[in-house]
Amino acid sequence: MPLIQVVVVLIVVGVVLWLINRFIPMAGSIKTILNAVVVIAVVLWLLSVFGLLSSLSNIHVGK
Repeated sequence: MPLIQVVVVLIVVGVVLWLINRFIPMAGSIKTILNAVVVIAVVLWLLSVFGLLSSLSNIHVGK
C-alpha cells in the first residue's frame, strides 16, 4: 500500500473520530472506550500494513 494512501486513511479516520466525539452526544466513558478501540484498531492495521504483525505471530510464550 503506498504511503500516501496510509496517510489519507489516517486523516479520514481521525476526522471521522473527531466528528463523532464532537457532534454525537454520548457518555464520557463510552467516548473513551470508542477512542481506545479505534486507536488499537488503527495501530494493528498499521502494523499489518508495514508487515510487522506477521512477524509477531512467530513469537511463542511458554513451552
